[in-house]
Amino acid sequence: MFERFTEKAINVVTKAQEIAHGMNSDKVQSEHLLLALVAEARGVSLKIFRMYNVTYENLYKVITEVIEVKPSKSDCPPPNFSHHVKILLKDTLDLAQKSGNPTILYEHLFLSVIHDKHSNNVYALQKLGFDVERSGALLQKIVQKKTKHFHPEVDDNSRIKSNKSRETDALLSDSEESKKVFERAVAKLSASNYEILGTEQIISSILEDENSQLSKIMAQNGITAKEFDEKLTQIQSRKSEYEGRQIIFTPNAFLMMNLALQTAKELGSSVVLPEHIILAILKTKKGVAYDVIKDFHINETDLAHSIIKPIEKQKPEALTILRLAKEEARRLGRNVVGTEMFLLGILGEGTGVGGQVLTELEITMRDARKVVEELIGFGNEYYDKEIVFTERAKRVLEKAWTLAKTEHKSRIDSAHMLLALTTEPTSIAIKALERLGVDTVEIKEGVKKFSNND
Repeated sequence: MFERFTEKAINVVTKAQEIAHGMNSDKVQSEHLLLALVAEARGVSLKIFRMYNVTYENLYKVITEVIEVKPSKSDCPPPNFSHHVKILLKDTLDLAQKSGNPTILYEHLFLSVIHDKHSNNVYALQKLGFDVERSGALLQKIVQKKTKHFHPEVDDNSRIKSNKSRETDALLSDSEESKKVFERAVAKLSASNYEILGTEQIISSILEDENSQLSKIMAQNGITAKEFDEKLTQIQSRKSEYEGRQIIFTPNAFLMMNLALQTAKELGSSVVLPEHIILAILKTKKGVAYDVIKDFHINETDLAHSIIKPIEKQKPEALTILRLAKEEARRLGRNVVGTEMFLLGILGEGTGVGGQVLTELEITMRDARKVVEELIGFGNEYYDKEIVFTERAKRVLEKAWTLAKTEHKSRIDSAHMLLALTTEPTSIAIKALERLGVDTVEIKEGVKKFSNND
Protein backbone atom coordinates (compact mmCIF):
# COMPACT_ATOMS: atom_id res chain seq x y z
CA MET A 1 0.00 0.00 0.00
CA PHE A 2 2.74 2.48 0.94
CA GLU A 3 4.05 2.63 -2.64
CA ARG A 4 0.91 4.73 -3.33
CA PHE A 5 1.83 7.31 -0.65
CA THR A 6 3.59 10.56 -1.49
CA GLU A 7 6.77 11.32 0.41
CA LYS A 8 4.91 13.80 2.65
CA ALA A 9 2.30 11.16 3.51
CA ILE A 10 5.01 8.58 4.22
CA ASN A 11 6.70 11.08 6.54
CA VAL A 12 3.47 11.35 8.56
CA VAL A 13 3.21 7.57 8.94
CA THR A 14 6.90 7.33 9.91
CA LYS A 15 6.52 10.17 12.41
CA ALA A 16 3.49 8.43 13.92
CA GLN A 17 5.62 5.35 14.55
CA GLU A 18 8.27 7.50 16.24
CA ILE A 19 5.64 9.19 18.42
CA ALA A 20 4.06 5.86 19.38
CA HIS A 21 7.50 4.50 20.23
CA GLY A 22 8.24 7.59 22.31
CA MET A 23 4.98 7.07 24.22
CA ASN A 24 5.97 3.40 24.77
CA SER A 25 2.92 2.16 22.88
CA ASP A 26 3.06 -1.32 21.39
CA LYS A 27 0.76 -0.21 18.53
CA VAL A 28 0.48 2.89 16.35
CA GLN A 29 -2.96 4.36 17.06
CA SER A 30 -5.02 6.96 15.20
CA GLU A 31 -4.10 9.52 17.88
CA HIS A 32 -0.41 9.08 17.01
CA LEU A 33 -1.25 9.82 13.36
CA LEU A 34 -3.01 13.03 14.42
CA LEU A 35 0.03 14.16 16.39
CA ALA A 36 2.23 13.30 13.40
CA LEU A 37 0.02 15.36 11.08
CA VAL A 38 0.57 18.40 13.29
CA ALA A 39 4.32 17.71 13.58
CA GLU A 40 4.69 17.38 9.78
CA ALA A 41 2.27 20.17 8.81
CA ARG A 42 3.50 22.56 6.13
CA GLY A 43 1.98 25.28 3.96
CA VAL A 44 -1.84 25.44 3.95
CA SER A 45 -2.18 22.56 6.41
CA LEU A 46 0.03 24.36 8.90
CA LYS A 47 -2.08 27.50 8.46
CA ILE A 48 -5.24 25.49 9.25
CA PHE A 49 -3.77 24.26 12.53
CA ARG A 50 -2.48 27.74 13.37
CA MET A 51 -5.91 29.21 12.65
CA TYR A 52 -7.18 27.34 15.70
CA ASN A 53 -3.93 27.63 17.66
CA VAL A 54 -3.41 23.86 17.54
CA THR A 55 0.23 23.08 18.28
CA TYR A 56 1.96 19.78 18.80
CA GLU A 57 2.52 20.61 22.46
CA ASN A 58 -1.08 21.47 23.38
CA LEU A 59 -2.49 18.58 21.31
CA TYR A 60 -0.03 16.14 22.94
CA LYS A 61 -1.21 17.33 26.36
CA VAL A 62 -4.87 16.70 25.52
CA ILE A 63 -4.22 13.31 23.91
CA THR A 64 -2.12 12.02 26.82
CA GLU A 65 -5.10 12.78 29.05
CA VAL A 66 -7.21 10.23 27.17
CA ILE A 67 -4.71 7.56 26.07
CA GLU A 68 -2.24 5.72 28.27
CA VAL A 69 1.46 6.53 28.21
CA LYS A 70 3.15 3.36 29.42
CA PRO A 71 6.33 3.20 31.50
CA SER A 72 9.52 3.29 29.45
CA LYS A 73 11.07 -0.01 28.39
CA SER A 74 14.69 -0.34 27.39
CA ASP A 75 15.34 -1.09 23.72
CA CYS A 76 11.72 -1.99 22.91
CA PRO A 77 11.04 -2.67 19.20
CA PRO A 78 9.23 -0.06 17.07
CA PRO A 79 5.45 -0.51 17.22
CA ASN A 80 3.35 -2.00 14.45
CA PHE A 81 0.08 -0.51 13.24
CA SER A 82 -3.09 -1.29 15.18
CA HIS A 83 -5.90 -3.08 13.36
CA HIS A 84 -7.93 0.13 13.43
CA VAL A 85 -5.10 2.17 11.84
CA LYS A 86 -4.68 -0.44 9.09
CA ILE A 87 -8.39 -0.05 8.26
CA LEU A 88 -8.05 3.75 8.46
CA LEU A 89 -5.13 3.71 5.97
CA LYS A 90 -7.11 1.47 3.61
CA ASP A 91 -10.07 3.87 3.83
CA THR A 92 -7.66 6.73 3.07
CA LEU A 93 -6.57 4.92 -0.10
CA ASP A 94 -10.23 4.57 -1.10
CA LEU A 95 -10.73 8.29 -0.40
CA ALA A 96 -7.81 9.19 -2.65
CA GLN A 97 -9.11 7.02 -5.49
CA LYS A 98 -12.61 8.49 -5.24
CA SER A 99 -11.16 12.01 -5.43
CA GLY A 100 -9.33 11.06 -8.63
CA ASN A 101 -5.84 11.06 -7.16
CA PRO A 102 -3.38 8.30 -8.16
CA THR A 103 -1.52 8.66 -4.86
CA ILE A 104 -2.32 9.30 -1.20
CA LEU A 105 -1.52 12.88 -0.28
CA TYR A 106 -0.87 14.38 3.13
CA GLU A 107 -4.33 16.00 2.87
CA HIS A 108 -6.05 12.62 2.41
CA LEU A 109 -4.53 11.44 5.68
CA PHE A 110 -5.53 14.74 7.28
CA LEU A 111 -9.16 14.24 6.21
CA SER A 112 -9.34 10.63 7.37
CA VAL A 113 -7.70 11.21 10.74
CA ILE A 114 -9.64 14.31 11.82
CA HIS A 115 -12.96 12.58 10.95
CA ASP A 116 -12.05 9.33 12.73
CA LYS A 117 -14.95 8.89 15.15
CA HIS A 118 -13.60 5.58 16.47
CA SER A 119 -10.74 7.37 18.22
CA ASN A 120 -10.22 10.33 20.52
CA ASN A 121 -9.24 12.60 17.63
CA VAL A 122 -12.49 14.53 17.24
CA TYR A 123 -12.75 15.03 21.01
CA ALA A 124 -9.14 16.24 21.30
CA LEU A 125 -9.45 18.67 18.38
CA GLN A 126 -12.79 20.09 19.51
CA LYS A 127 -11.43 20.59 23.02
CA LEU A 128 -8.80 22.86 21.46
CA GLY A 129 -11.47 24.73 19.48
CA PHE A 130 -10.64 23.13 16.13
CA ASP A 131 -13.59 23.19 13.68
CA VAL A 132 -13.46 19.72 12.13
CA GLU A 133 -16.24 20.24 9.59
CA ARG A 134 -15.03 23.61 8.32
CA SER A 135 -11.43 22.41 8.07
CA GLY A 136 -12.57 19.22 6.36
CA ALA A 137 -14.44 21.22 3.70
CA LEU A 138 -11.33 23.35 3.08
CA LEU A 139 -9.15 20.25 2.76
CA GLN A 140 -11.61 18.74 0.26
CA LYS A 141 -11.20 21.82 -1.94
CA ILE A 142 -7.40 21.57 -1.70
CA VAL A 143 -7.48 17.89 -2.70
CA GLN A 144 -9.78 18.65 -5.65
CA LYS A 145 -7.54 21.53 -6.75
CA LYS A 146 -4.48 19.32 -6.62
CA THR A 147 -6.23 16.72 -8.73
CA LYS A 148 -7.32 19.37 -11.25
CA HIS A 149 -3.82 20.75 -11.72
CA PHE A 150 -1.96 17.45 -11.90
CA HIS A 151 0.35 17.13 -14.87
CA PRO A 152 -1.33 15.13 -17.69
CA GLU A 153 1.16 12.28 -17.20
CA VAL A 154 0.72 11.96 -13.41
CA ASP A 155 -2.35 9.73 -13.69
CA ASP A 156 -0.68 7.07 -15.86
CA ASN A 157 1.21 5.27 -13.11
CA SER A 158 -0.99 2.20 -13.11
CA ARG A 159 0.33 0.72 -16.38
CA ILE A 160 3.84 -0.18 -15.34
CA LYS A 161 5.21 -0.64 -11.82
CA SER A 162 8.93 -0.88 -11.25
CA ASN A 163 10.12 -3.82 -9.20
CA LYS A 164 12.06 -2.20 -6.37
CA SER A 165 13.24 -5.48 -4.92
CA ARG A 166 14.71 -6.49 -8.28
CA GLU A 167 16.42 -3.12 -8.65
CA THR A 168 17.84 -3.31 -5.14
CA ASP A 169 19.27 -6.77 -5.75
CA ALA A 170 20.96 -5.40 -8.88
CA LEU A 171 22.86 -2.90 -6.75
CA LEU A 172 24.94 -5.70 -5.24
CA SER A 173 26.75 -6.25 -8.52
CA ASP A 174 25.96 -3.01 -10.34
CA SER A 175 29.52 -1.65 -10.40
CA GLU A 176 32.89 -2.94 -9.29
CA GLU A 177 33.07 -0.25 -6.58
CA SER A 178 29.62 -1.12 -5.18
CA LYS A 179 30.35 -4.84 -5.35
CA LYS A 180 33.47 -4.39 -3.19
CA VAL A 181 31.54 -2.20 -0.75
CA PHE A 182 28.86 -4.84 -0.23
CA GLU A 183 31.39 -7.64 0.06
CA ARG A 184 33.05 -5.72 2.92
CA ALA A 185 29.65 -4.89 4.41
CA VAL A 186 28.61 -8.55 4.48
CA ALA A 187 31.93 -9.42 6.12
CA LYS A 188 31.25 -6.79 8.79
CA LEU A 189 27.76 -8.19 9.26
CA SER A 190 29.13 -11.69 9.78
CA ALA A 191 31.42 -10.37 12.52
CA SER A 192 28.54 -8.63 14.31
CA ASN A 193 25.61 -9.97 16.25
CA TYR A 194 23.12 -8.92 13.58
CA GLU A 195 21.59 -10.95 10.77
CA ILE A 196 20.24 -8.13 8.62
CA LEU A 197 22.42 -5.70 6.68
CA GLY A 198 21.98 -2.13 7.86
CA THR A 199 23.03 1.32 6.72
CA GLU A 200 25.87 1.41 9.24
CA GLN A 201 27.72 -1.60 7.73
CA ILE A 202 27.32 -0.15 4.23
CA ILE A 203 28.63 3.33 5.08
CA SER A 204 31.44 1.92 7.23
CA SER A 205 32.51 -0.23 4.26
CA ILE A 206 32.54 2.80 1.94
CA LEU A 207 34.79 4.71 4.34
CA GLU A 208 37.13 1.72 4.67
CA ASP A 209 38.57 2.44 1.20
CA GLU A 210 40.71 5.34 2.41
CA ASN A 211 42.34 5.88 -1.01
CA SER A 212 39.10 6.62 -2.84
CA GLN A 213 38.20 10.20 -3.77
CA LEU A 214 34.92 9.83 -1.86
CA SER A 215 36.67 8.82 1.37
CA LYS A 216 39.01 11.80 1.01
CA ILE A 217 36.01 14.14 0.60
CA MET A 218 34.38 12.61 3.67
CA ALA A 219 37.65 12.95 5.63
CA GLN A 220 37.86 16.63 4.68
CA ASN A 221 34.48 16.97 6.39
CA GLY A 222 35.80 15.18 9.48
CA ILE A 223 34.29 11.76 8.78
CA THR A 224 36.90 8.98 8.71
CA ALA A 225 36.47 5.23 8.92
CA LYS A 226 38.09 5.13 12.36
CA GLU A 227 35.96 7.89 13.86
CA PHE A 228 32.77 6.56 12.25
CA ASP A 229 33.36 3.09 13.73
CA GLU A 230 34.23 4.60 17.12
CA LYS A 231 30.96 6.52 17.20
CA LEU A 232 29.14 3.42 15.97
CA THR A 233 30.30 1.45 19.03
CA GLN A 234 28.57 4.05 21.22
CA ILE A 235 25.17 3.27 19.68
CA GLN A 236 23.48 0.59 21.74
CA SER A 237 20.31 0.15 19.70
CA ARG A 238 19.37 -0.30 16.07
CA LYS A 239 15.83 0.99 16.56
CA SER A 240 16.33 3.80 14.00
CA GLU A 241 16.88 1.14 11.33
CA TYR A 242 13.40 -0.36 11.72
CA GLU A 243 10.10 1.10 10.69
CA GLY A 244 7.62 -1.73 10.73
CA ARG A 245 8.92 -4.40 8.32
CA GLN A 246 11.78 -6.87 8.27
CA ILE A 247 13.49 -7.89 5.05
CA ILE A 248 16.95 -9.10 4.06
CA PHE A 249 18.09 -5.49 4.52
CA THR A 250 16.84 -3.28 7.28
CA PRO A 251 14.03 -1.06 5.94
CA ASN A 252 16.21 2.03 5.98
CA ALA A 253 19.05 0.23 4.17
CA PHE A 254 16.49 -0.88 1.58
CA LEU A 255 15.20 2.69 1.26
CA MET A 256 18.74 4.08 1.03
CA MET A 257 19.77 1.63 -1.69
CA ASN A 258 16.71 2.35 -3.82
CA LEU A 259 17.32 6.07 -3.45
CA ALA A 260 20.97 5.50 -4.39
CA LEU A 261 19.77 3.85 -7.60
CA GLN A 262 17.49 6.79 -8.36
CA THR A 263 20.27 9.25 -7.51
CA ALA A 264 22.62 7.46 -9.92
CA LYS A 265 20.10 7.81 -12.74
CA GLU A 266 19.46 11.48 -11.98
CA LEU A 267 23.20 12.16 -12.00
CA GLY A 268 23.54 10.53 -15.41
CA SER A 269 25.25 7.32 -14.28
CA SER A 270 24.30 3.86 -15.48
CA VAL A 271 25.94 2.26 -12.44
CA VAL A 272 25.50 2.85 -8.73
CA LEU A 273 28.68 4.12 -7.08
CA PRO A 274 29.55 4.66 -3.40
CA GLU A 275 29.03 8.40 -3.99
CA HIS A 276 25.37 7.76 -4.78
CA ILE A 277 24.98 5.73 -1.58
CA ILE A 278 26.40 8.52 0.59
CA LEU A 279 24.14 11.06 -1.15
CA ALA A 280 21.18 8.73 -0.55
CA ILE A 281 21.85 8.46 3.19
CA LEU A 282 22.05 12.25 3.38
CA LYS A 283 18.67 12.47 1.61
CA THR A 284 16.88 9.84 3.70
CA LYS A 285 18.10 11.29 7.03
CA LYS A 286 17.27 7.95 8.63
CA GLY A 287 19.06 4.96 10.09
CA VAL A 288 22.04 4.20 12.28
CA ALA A 289 24.58 5.44 9.70
CA TYR A 290 22.83 8.80 9.46
CA ASP A 291 22.69 9.04 13.26
CA VAL A 292 26.47 8.60 13.35
CA ILE A 293 27.10 11.10 10.52
CA LYS A 294 24.84 13.63 12.24
CA ASP A 295 26.98 13.27 15.38
CA PHE A 296 29.93 14.78 13.45
CA HIS A 297 27.98 18.08 13.38
CA ILE A 298 28.88 18.76 9.75
CA ASN A 299 26.96 20.84 7.22
CA GLU A 300 25.20 18.08 5.26
CA THR A 301 24.41 20.35 2.31
CA ASP A 302 28.09 21.28 1.96
CA LEU A 303 29.08 17.61 2.11
CA ALA A 304 26.54 16.72 -0.61
CA HIS A 305 27.84 19.56 -2.80
CA SER A 306 31.43 18.37 -2.25
CA ILE A 307 30.45 14.92 -3.50
CA ILE A 308 28.41 16.18 -6.47
CA LYS A 309 31.00 18.76 -7.60
CA PRO A 310 33.47 16.24 -9.12
CA ILE A 311 30.54 14.52 -10.87
CA GLU A 312 29.34 17.83 -12.35
CA LYS A 313 32.86 18.55 -13.64
CA GLN A 314 32.58 15.43 -15.78
CA LYS A 315 29.53 17.11 -17.40
CA PRO A 316 27.34 14.04 -17.98
CA GLU A 317 24.71 14.92 -20.59
CA ALA A 318 21.82 13.37 -18.64
CA LEU A 319 22.60 15.51 -15.58
CA THR A 320 22.44 18.67 -17.70
CA ILE A 321 19.22 17.50 -19.39
CA LEU A 322 17.50 16.80 -16.08
CA ARG A 323 18.61 20.13 -14.61
CA LEU A 324 17.26 21.98 -17.67
CA ALA A 325 14.04 19.92 -17.57
CA LYS A 326 13.43 21.05 -13.97
CA GLU A 327 14.05 24.66 -14.98
CA GLU A 328 11.47 24.31 -17.77
CA ALA A 329 8.96 22.85 -15.28
CA ARG A 330 9.42 25.83 -12.94
CA ARG A 331 9.06 28.23 -15.89
CA LEU A 332 5.64 26.73 -16.61
CA GLY A 333 4.58 26.86 -12.95
CA ARG A 334 4.80 23.08 -12.56
CA ASN A 335 6.23 21.06 -9.71
CA VAL A 336 6.42 17.91 -11.85
CA VAL A 337 8.73 17.01 -14.72
CA GLY A 338 7.03 15.15 -17.54
CA THR A 339 8.42 13.62 -20.71
CA GLU A 340 7.93 16.92 -22.56
CA MET A 341 10.34 18.59 -20.11
CA PHE A 342 12.92 15.92 -21.00
CA LEU A 343 12.41 16.85 -24.67
CA LEU A 344 13.04 20.52 -23.87
CA GLY A 345 16.04 19.51 -21.75
CA ILE A 346 17.57 17.57 -24.66
CA LEU A 347 17.09 20.62 -26.90
CA GLY A 348 18.58 22.88 -24.26
CA GLU A 349 21.65 20.67 -23.79
CA GLY A 350 22.13 20.79 -27.54
CA THR A 351 25.66 19.39 -27.90
CA GLY A 352 24.90 15.68 -27.54
CA VAL A 353 23.60 13.27 -30.17
CA GLY A 354 20.02 13.81 -28.98
CA GLY A 355 20.25 17.56 -29.48
CA GLN A 356 21.96 17.16 -32.85
CA VAL A 357 19.20 14.83 -34.07
CA LEU A 358 16.47 17.29 -33.09
CA THR A 359 18.36 20.19 -34.71
CA GLU A 360 18.77 18.14 -37.91
CA LEU A 361 14.99 17.64 -37.88
CA GLU A 362 14.62 21.44 -37.68
CA ILE A 363 13.10 21.48 -34.21
CA THR A 364 13.93 24.66 -32.34
CA MET A 365 13.60 25.42 -28.64
CA ARG A 366 11.20 28.26 -29.38
CA ASP A 367 8.82 26.07 -31.40
CA ALA A 368 9.05 23.18 -28.94
CA ARG A 369 8.29 25.43 -25.97
CA LYS A 370 5.25 26.88 -27.75
CA VAL A 371 3.84 23.42 -28.48
CA VAL A 372 4.46 22.19 -24.93
CA GLU A 373 2.72 25.26 -23.53
CA GLU A 374 -0.28 24.53 -25.78
CA LEU A 375 -0.39 20.90 -24.66
CA ILE A 376 -0.09 21.30 -20.88
CA GLY A 377 -0.62 25.00 -20.21
CA PHE A 378 0.74 26.94 -17.27
CA GLY A 379 0.24 25.52 -13.77
CA ASN A 380 -0.03 27.00 -10.31
CA GLU A 381 1.37 24.21 -8.21
CA TYR A 382 2.07 26.14 -5.06
CA TYR A 383 1.84 23.32 -2.57
CA ASP A 384 5.17 21.54 -3.07
CA LYS A 385 8.50 23.18 -3.80
CA GLU A 386 10.22 19.90 -4.59
CA ILE A 387 10.31 19.02 -8.29
CA VAL A 388 9.27 15.39 -8.90
CA PHE A 389 9.00 13.18 -12.00
CA THR A 390 5.79 11.81 -13.49
CA GLU A 391 5.57 8.03 -13.71
CA ARG A 392 6.17 8.20 -17.47
CA ALA A 393 9.20 10.39 -16.96
CA LYS A 394 10.53 7.84 -14.47
CA ARG A 395 9.98 5.07 -17.01
CA VAL A 396 11.83 7.08 -19.67
CA LEU A 397 14.74 7.60 -17.28
CA GLU A 398 14.67 3.89 -16.42
CA LYS A 399 14.70 2.97 -20.13
CA ALA A 400 17.59 5.38 -20.82
CA TRP A 401 19.49 3.78 -17.93
CA THR A 402 18.82 0.31 -19.40
CA LEU A 403 19.97 1.42 -22.87
CA ALA A 404 23.22 2.78 -21.44
CA LYS A 405 23.86 -0.46 -19.52
CA THR A 406 23.08 -2.54 -22.62
CA GLU A 407 25.76 -0.59 -24.50
CA HIS A 408 28.14 -1.05 -21.54
CA LYS A 409 28.40 2.70 -21.09
CA SER A 410 28.99 4.17 -17.65
CA ARG A 411 26.89 7.24 -18.40
CA ILE A 412 23.42 7.98 -19.73
CA ASP A 413 23.68 10.34 -22.69
CA SER A 414 21.20 12.43 -24.68
CA ALA A 415 20.81 9.73 -27.34
CA HIS A 416 19.63 7.27 -24.68
CA MET A 417 17.19 9.88 -23.33
CA LEU A 418 15.79 10.65 -26.79
CA LEU A 419 15.43 6.97 -27.76
CA ALA A 420 13.78 6.28 -24.41
CA LEU A 421 11.15 8.92 -25.21
CA THR A 422 10.12 6.91 -28.29
CA THR A 423 9.16 3.97 -26.03
CA GLU A 424 6.25 6.04 -24.65
CA PRO A 425 4.13 6.59 -27.82
CA THR A 426 1.23 8.28 -25.99
CA SER A 427 3.39 10.63 -23.93
CA ILE A 428 3.23 14.42 -24.09
CA ALA A 429 6.75 14.47 -25.57
CA ILE A 430 5.73 12.33 -28.55
CA LYS A 431 2.54 14.38 -29.03
CA ALA A 432 4.72 17.50 -29.10
CA LEU A 433 7.07 15.92 -31.67
CA GLU A 434 4.10 14.89 -33.85
CA ARG A 435 2.81 18.48 -33.80
CA LEU A 436 6.27 19.58 -34.84
CA GLY A 437 6.08 17.19 -37.83
CA VAL A 438 8.46 14.51 -36.56
CA ASP A 439 7.77 10.81 -35.95
CA THR A 440 9.63 8.19 -33.92
CA VAL A 441 11.08 6.49 -37.00
CA GLU A 442 12.89 9.71 -37.93
CA ILE A 443 14.17 9.98 -34.35
CA LYS A 444 15.56 6.44 -34.35
CA GLU A 445 17.14 6.82 -37.78
CA GLY A 446 18.66 10.14 -36.73
CA VAL A 447 20.19 8.67 -33.57
CA LYS A 448 21.62 5.79 -35.60
CA LYS A 449 23.12 8.19 -38.13
CA PHE A 450 24.79 10.53 -35.62
CA SER A 451 25.93 7.65 -33.37
CA ASN A 452 27.70 6.00 -36.31
CA ASN A 453 29.46 9.28 -37.05
CA ASP A 454 30.93 9.47 -33.54
